[in-house]
Amino acid sequence: MINSPEVKIGIVAVSRDCFPEPLSVNRRKALVEAYHKKYGEADIYECPICIVESEIHMVQALEDIKKAGCNALCVYLGNFGPEISETLLAKHFDGPVMFCAAAEESQNDLIQGRGDAYCGMLNASYNLKLRNVKAYIPEYPVGTAEECADMIKEFVPIARTVYALSNLKIISFGPRPLNFLACNAPIKPLYDLGIEIEENSELDLFEAFKKHEGDERIPAKIKEMEEELGGGNNKPEVLPKLAQYELTLLDWIEEHKGYRKYVCIAGKCWPAFQTQFGFVPCFVNSRLTGMGIPVSCEVDIYGALSEFIGYMVSEDAVTLLDINNTVPDDMYEESIKNKFNYTHKDTFMGFHCGNTCSRKLSFCSMQYQMIMARTLPEEVTQGTLEGDIMPGDITFFRLQSTADTTLRAYVAQGEVLPVATKSFGGIGVFAIPEMGRFYRHVLIEKNFPHHGAVAFGHFGKALFEVFKYIGVELDDIGYNRPKGDRYPSENPFA
Repeated sequence: MINSPEVKIGIVAVSRDCFPEPLSVNRRKALVEAYHKKYGEADIYECPICIVESEIHMVQALEDIKKAGCNALCVYLGNFGPEISETLLAKHFDGPVMFCAAAEESQNDLIQGRGDAYCGMLNASYNLKLRNVKAYIPEYPVGTAEECADMIKEFVPIARTVYALSNLKIISFGPRPLNFLACNAPIKPLYDLGIEIEENSELDLFEAFKKHEGDERIPAKIKEMEEELGGGNNKPEVLPKLAQYELTLLDWIEEHKGYRKYVCIAGKCWPAFQTQFGFVPCFVNSRLTGMGIPVSCEVDIYGALSEFIGYMVSEDAVTLLDINNTVPDDMYEESIKNKFNYTHKDTFMGFHCGNTCSRKLSFCSMQYQMIMARTLPEEVTQGTLEGDIMPGDITFFRLQSTADTTLRAYVAQGEVLPVATKSFGGIGVFAIPEMGRFYRHVLIEKNFPHHGAVAFGHFGKALFEVFKYIGVELDDIGYNRPKGDRYPSENPFA
């Protein structure tokens, strides 16, 4: 993965000094061995310096895992654990942290071999809250070596995302198009999350684009685009401009990311973009997103951030779509009813003009932007990548700030159905259980905009934990509640 950190989790075992230290030593060794056996060695580092029993040990452990290049931490309670030192360990570690604890091994060893980490996790959680320290605690955080190894593996995408956000810069080119107040949100919460943002004028981008005229790298970039499009290269005349624009963005990233390690872009794409640049940037947006540099449309800053989070969690290309239109009755009756276990209200179409990575489309071709061409010359609207989105599991989600800077999010798992859309753009027929209720009582009720990020696979569990970790209140994380689980705003008599 480019534009993404490699996660290295330092495993530090802790021990209360009135418990036998070998309990934590041996359980740590068993945990590491179980992880290596099941998942390999790449993600973890065993801190061998000491078992943390005191504040001095805590400092020694921090120095060791820092020297080893760890960017995430697992505090492992091999026994009851020292509640002060272990939470100070989490407090002073500069990166994402998780806690888990050892289960007892055998009924034949419950005297000197009993560790009481089940009890110690309660004290650890209390002290974390007391010190306002964030940490990931698994759903059931006490287990055997093998079970704790699984917990650590589940922490990897969460750690990768949290670490990356603290090293992220969002580059935007604005302002937002007229009538797109829905994508307007205050940037203060970005700074609260440790994210930097660079807001630029559309004119700055145009100037940089003009300076790339005749760039010697353009022919090679055109060849890349031709190979990607294959038989769908219906607008070869626009490829030189698209190649010039892609090089402009890539150079801008290198010149402007500053001290930040990771970047995503909130791009401008209309209304003056087409007439001045002479094309639409959709295909370039899709290519950059496919490279690992998520790009949102219509200067949607929180859309770009959501895409980046999805990329970190899924380790795969994502997309940003309008939650766009209903599935017609005749299409539902012909292609969905009695073939899939979804009601009509569970289905909808997700669409955008042509920003989805080609490898996430069942087929694709270069086209012009039909909606824009209704009011503009067709030749300046060329550059969309169109096709039906590939069937399979998806997660629809978004992180958003309200006008008063409260962070909200939603997560809903579903699928893209293998149903021909018979429409235009990058588009798919989506199905999410209880989508109708979710649409009304989360998307509308909580004032979410029409853009949603899409990860290709089911990643709801990790995304939910990421949103919790970065500070979204539980009441502000929406999801598609199953039938019978009433939303607070849902009419009980309906």
